[in-house]
Amino acid sequence: MSHFNYFDNNATTAIAPEVFEAMVPFLTEHYGNPSSAYGFGKKVRIAVEQARAQVAALINAEPSEIYFTSCGTESDNAAIWSALRSTKKRHLITSQVEHSAVLHMGESLEQQGYGVTWLPVLADGTLDLVTLEDSIRPDTAIVSLMWANNETGVLFPIEKIAAICREKKVLFHTDAVQCPGKVPIDVKSLAVDFLAISGHKLHAPKGVGVLYVRKGVPFIPFQIGGGQERGKRAGTENVTSIIGLGKAAEIAKENLIEEQTRVRAMRDRFENRILELVAGARVNGNRAERLPNTANICFQGADAQELLAILDEQGICCSAGSACTTGSVEPSHVLSAMGVSQTDAKSSLRFSFSHFNQDSEIDRALELIPHLVETLKQKVTI
Repeated sequence: MSHFNYFDNNATTAIAPEVFEAMVPFLTEHYGNPSSAYGFGKKVRIAVEQARAQVAALINAEPSEIYFTSCGTESDNAAIWSALRSTKKRHLITSQVEHSAVLHMGESLEQQGYGVTWLPVLADGTLDLVTLEDSIRPDTAIVSLMWANNETGVLFPIEKIAAICREKKVLFHTDAVQCPGKVPIDVKSLAVDFLAISGHKLHAPKGVGVLYVRKGVPFIPFQIGGGQERGKRAGTENVTSIIGLGKAAEIAKENLIEEQTRVRAMRDRFENRILELVAGARVNGNRAERLPNTANICFQGADAQELLAILDEQGICCSAGSACTTGSVEPSHVLSAMGVSQTDAKSSLRFSFSHFNQDSEIDRALELIPHLVETLKQKVTI
């Protein structure tokens, strides 16, 4: 396809060239098992530990607080299960707009007899902290709230949430999968106990993630077997992807300012022009407290699935909600929780950009989208 514009970076990202280059030697010559006692394996172990230090530096953690997992979902699940088992308490607090990794975990726990409080959100996707504070009970094992919403980009006030949990002496986990390289993360200044990251959201490969566990917080392994990851996550390390994630973390730290300036400006230009050019278009979610790369737009009167298909034919990739729920005929649970009508939710698309996107791609999208939306609207009214 001659014109290919990728605007779905919250679903997954391209592997950065530097990341790929860092990975190749571990697919070819350095293939030893990092748990081996001989030098060939020990060289790989050193590289894994370097990657751990790179990830730690991205979020200002100690390397000993970083555990490699298979993905963000595993990291989320592991944190919640550990808290339930270590505290022996049976109550979870989360929100109605979480990623399916936590949402479905909560639903599963309810079926097993655990108590789950589902915090509502306001119309702009933000959280009422008084409701959160009032929901914490003596039997609350953990509060699990995402930092940035994957569909709207809306940011929860993690610093304030963490402080409330610390004051109430309850464990706090945040799904921070959408945050690295987009917002500064400093776990030393946050009172967060667990934090989840996924490699493929920051230009590393799929199939690798991280769980940060604050020093001193009890952590009971979710995956049982060998003694890898200091006995906390069994299974031979996915070395090549771990090396890639380490390099990607280093790059994400370097690119933070570009993401918050150039990428934000690109997103804002795209969004503002769409609002000017498309009658009835509006942004879903708080426009101030959100990621710099994400725009969730309701194109009133146009069917999102049809619009997606037409954009796909034109080589423009975006999404109607989360990639993990694509194919669902139900409207987005995130938009529904915000009080968006079913009709408007089914008319909404998410555009998520990265530093690999260029202004020329935005120009092309702005030429095509208003016309395509208008054509769809006319089709509906005929």
